[in-house]
Amino acid sequence: MGVTDLLIFYKQQWESFISSMGKVDRMFNYLNRHWIKRESGNSKKEVYEIYPLGLVLWREHLFKHLKERLTAALLELIEKERNGERIDTSLVKSVINSYVSLGLTKEKPQETSLVIYKNGFEEELLHQTEVYYTQESSQFIITNSIVDYTKKVESRLAEENHRVDQYLHRDTREELITRCETVLIKRHQEALWEEIPQLLQHEKVDDLARMYQLLNCVVNGLLPLRNELEKHVQREGLKAAERVMEEAEKDPKIYVEALFAVIRRYNDLVSTAFANDAGFVAALDKACRRFINDTSIAKKAGIEGPSRTPELLARYSDRLLKKSAKNPEEAEMEQTLTNVMTVFKYIEEKDVFMTFYSKSLAKRLIQGTSASEDIESNMIAKLKSACGFEYTAKLQKMFTDISVSRDLQDNFKSFVTKLNVNLGCDFSVLVLTSGSWPLTPPTTNFNIPKELSPCETQFQQYYTKQYGGRKLHWLHQQSKGELKSAGFANKAVYTFQCSTYQMGILLLFNEKSRMNYVDIRESTQLVDDVLKGTLKTLLKVRVLLCDPKLSAENPSLTEKHRFAVNPNFKSTRLKININIRPESERTNDREHTLGGIDDDRRLQIQAAIVRIMKMRRELAHQNLLAEVLAQLRPRFNPKILAH
Repeated sequence: MGVTDLLIFYKQQWESFISSMGKVDRMFNYLNRHWIKRESGNSKKEVYEIYPLGLVLWREHLFKHLKERLTAALLELIEKERNGERIDTSLVKSVINSYVSLGLTKEKPQETSLVIYKNGFEEELLHQTEVYYTQESSQFIITNSIVDYTKKVESRLAEENHRVDQYLHRDTREELITRCETVLIKRHQEALWEEIPQLLQHEKVDDLARMYQLLNCVVNGLLPLRNELEKHVQREGLKAAERVMEEAEKDPKIYVEALFAVIRRYNDLVSTAFANDAGFVAALDKACRRFINDTSIAKKAGIEGPSRTPELLARYSDRLLKKSAKNPEEAEMEQTLTNVMTVFKYIEEKDVFMTFYSKSLAKRLIQGTSASEDIESNMIAKLKSACGFEYTAKLQKMFTDISVSRDLQDNFKSFVTKLNVNLGCDFSVLVLTSGSWPLTPPTTNFNIPKELSPCETQFQQYYTKQYGGRKLHWLHQQSKGELKSAGFANKAVYTFQCSTYQMGILLLFNEKSRMNYVDIRESTQLVDDVLKGTLKTLLKVRVLLCDPKLSAENPSLTEKHRFAVNPNFKSTRLKININIRPESERTNDREHTLGGIDDDRRLQIQAAIVRIMKMRRELAHQNLLAEVLAQLRPRFNPKILAH
């Protein structure tokens, strides 16, 4: 008798038997409910109801003698199915159900245990499964690629799950799948791990997702995948930053967008391939934090100091928030600011970002170049949400000062009108709270031109009258104005947008056609460094001429130089901005800003130590270090020097 014939015969006889026993059981229902119920209470007697008794007799007189042959036949059919042959699954299911039904005991005759099923079939099935897949996997992985092997494993695991659903008992699933995972995945995990760098390099999302699902079945199987992802993202981030570093100094947008492109690319990968697994999200965050705060790329470009990201991100934000014909639409602007904050959250030296951001915000507010106050407020709200109220308190105070200054300006105009005073020019002023604005006091004296003196004098009187306890300090280096000039040969009337220092120099030529360096210095009271820098900007735009001329051999101004207005000045524009800071001045400003950051950090460290010790009174040195670091880490990472 063949394997299938045996199982078919057994199935037919089994189904006929349990059908008949069901009828007999119903015929002797009275016996079950009375005599058998009474006799079964005697533990010395082995008494069953009619239906369970039939199962016991089947088990003892038939099944015990056929069990090994039945099990072998079942396993042979299952192996055929694994080899791709079609089998009668209903036949297998019926025979296996008999194993389960025959597992009754005297103690609980109405309940069936899985003793017969597990001892007589499941153990053999698990052993055969392990042997089968050990042989198959060893041969397949040698002759095929790792990607093909993972597809094979995925297919095999799905087949085994389907097999349980079709004809195996549900309790078999866990142990069967565990054995398959051990043989197919755990024993070959090193080979799978070796393939990970290639999959990441070529961003094989489907293959990575499959690899993740398989390795997730093994204890610590995902650890190498997470580590490799972290290293890969860090490498790609550093490459992206290095490619654009030279251009970034001129256009920070290129740098920020390059960083964000890496973050978005691998965030999508983690979301798609790794199901936003918390471990992989943490690995991505750690990698992003490393390449965004890396200082080695800037050093290769010859730039010393902290990571360039905080400063470049602040400069990019300044360009976004400044008036420009290239400003994006509102919806696009919101998304762009969100992208900026995505990069910002990885920055460790947030105090560097805030220093540069507050300086650029101050310039936008003072010069009136903000694209929109609503957008500015939106950006500050995002920073506040990320870092807390204290981080943005000074920024909000700056906006308050601008609002108060508008009211003050209106009241001053009313004051001047009542006095019937002619100021001689349009005049506006901003009164800024000392300590809230990142503005430095002037480095030079300055004699304000007589044309502007009435404005300053009248406002000083008005403000002193309104706020007797306050004192004004004029920041002429931050001021600017417009001058109209009609003295050129082409008869054109030009409007020059210039700084107050430039105005002070140009207005001198209303009285004299030529002036030497010493006369200008005495009239303006500007120190040499400031005066020379201001004169050079006027010479550069050719509003003034000097004698002798500057050259590559003699680029410096001296007391022997004489200056005059250029009568042949011409321009295609009637309104010309000549208030252009020289590159050297911007470089010095950056170095001064970075130096100020170090000083601020020392004060913050000292303040943190004082706060902690006032609260703790007494604390071990290591514990004090830990608490100071915890307090300061949201702003920057203090350096711990070894002694």
